[in-house]
Amino acid sequence: MASIDKRRGKWRAQVRRDGHSICKTFLRKSDAEEWARDLERAIDKQIDPTTRQVSRKDSFASLIDLHINDLHEVGKPLRRSKRSVLNRLRVELGATPLSGLTRDRLIQYGRQRAKDGAGPATLAVDISFIGTILTDAAAVHGVAVDAEAVRLARVALRRLGLVGAADERERRPTEKELEKLFAHFDANPRYTIPMTRVVKFAIATAMRIDEIFRIEWHTLDERTRTILVPDRKDPRKKDGNDQRVPLLASTGYDAWELLQEQRALRLNQSRCFPHNAKSAGTAFQRAVKDLGIIDLHFHDMRHEATSRLFEAGLTIEQVPLVTGHKDWKQLKRYTQLRPEGLHAVLSGRKYQG
Repeated sequence: MASIDKRRGKWRAQVRRDGHSICKTFLRKSDAEEWARDLERAIDKQIDPTTRQVSRKDSFASLIDLHINDLHEVGKPLRRSKRSVLNRLRVELGATPLSGLTRDRLIQYGRQRAKDGAGPATLAVDISFIGTILTDAAAVHGVAVDAEAVRLARVALRRLGLVGAADERERRPTEKELEKLFAHFDANPRYTIPMTRVVKFAIATAMRIDEIFRIEWHTLDERTRTILVPDRKDPRKKDGNDQRVPLLASTGYDAWELLQEQRALRLNQSRCFPHNAKSAGTAFQRAVKDLGIIDLHFHDMRHEATSRLFEAGLTIEQVPLVTGHKDWKQLKRYTQLRPEGLHAVLSGRKYQG
């Protein structure tokens, strides 16, 4: 049995069990008693008593905070996507005490997320992050948590069809849709961003929208007609993925000429497209909605570019020099070839759309 006594206005609990002797001081007697009971149970279960013992009142939000602090300490600040997921978990699961973070609770969370519209891939990310947070707490801080509950919940949600891989998009814009978009952008004076040129440049270079608005004039090499794209996205390496990309005319749009048109505007001495990427994305989606175009995203321009590069006759080894893909598996999901495009490949002509 633990001994609990009052000293100088505080309650001191001491546990002597199986060769261990551990004590801790609390402001309230009830907290001291709860801590002693939990510690004795841990020792009886042969759990290392030097690990951090978590109160039943501690919440999942406290582990989220631990994880964020750990990332900052090792120089890995949260990126936008991860911050968004952790904020959502804090709102929807943060108040749950660790003792209540059971298999049933996680399955309930998954069912509700699916009911609210979360797809299998989105929910898979949520569950993965929950597992990462618990594992981090156990490994780095010695918190005694039940990571098995996450594994079992993931199995259950997968069998229920609520967790799984993302569906691969096969959407490519038609020529008529692109013509409607360009006419809309060009006829509307409220667009301060040269959206027609941006969309054409995206199809010419396969750059993501944020990459387009990050490239800088000083990295443009006129001799080789290439430009540096800093920190291209790579799931295996978050930073330092700089890539020099050729400015080609193989997709129906001439990347070099488009950039020269942009330079003639003399808008900025630093960035080639000195605008906000988020604003450009919003403008694109607003135009798509106004024109009644169904299910078309700006990121589909990257799919279109990749497909056109293959249709122009570039090889599997050559296309990644433009798109930045690291292997064929990554590249394949961005490639939806059209049967009519084979005529251009076999005749050696450039893609005409």
